Amino acid sequence: MAIVNIGDVVKAHYHSGTYIGVAKEDRGDYYLIEVLAVYKHPLQGDLHNPGEVENVFFHERKALAHHEKMNVKKPAVHPYVEAVPSYGDSLKQAVLQYKEKLSNQDSAFNKLALERLHGLEINYYEKIYN
Repeated sequence: MAIVNIGDVVKAHYHSGTYIGVAKEDRGDYYLIEVLAVYKHPLQGDLHNPGEVENVFFHERKALAHHEKMNVKKPAVHPYVEAVPSYGDSLKQAVLQYKEKLSNQDSAFNKLALERLHGLEINYYEKIYN
């Protein structure tokens, strides 16, 4: 487990996304992290049935908001030493990377995930992109 001090900039995996943030509090087994940027967009779909679209609830997951706080288990938090990108730029880049990954294979799951991402962009993200 990496040593993280309060006030350090960190990369933290939370649910199915990864974020850059600042450690705000030590909460025993967790750190309270304030989101500064998106490193990897959360996955779409049913995490318990990956790749499935039939007979599952296909979740649409938004990235956490700028300055939103999350409780992250300590082993999922690591120091981040690079320059922190703006939230809007990082969100746009994370969405583009996820869309590119989904576009590499033609499947019903990937098509539905791309559709969900497009909906997130239209309804939420375009207002945030820089």
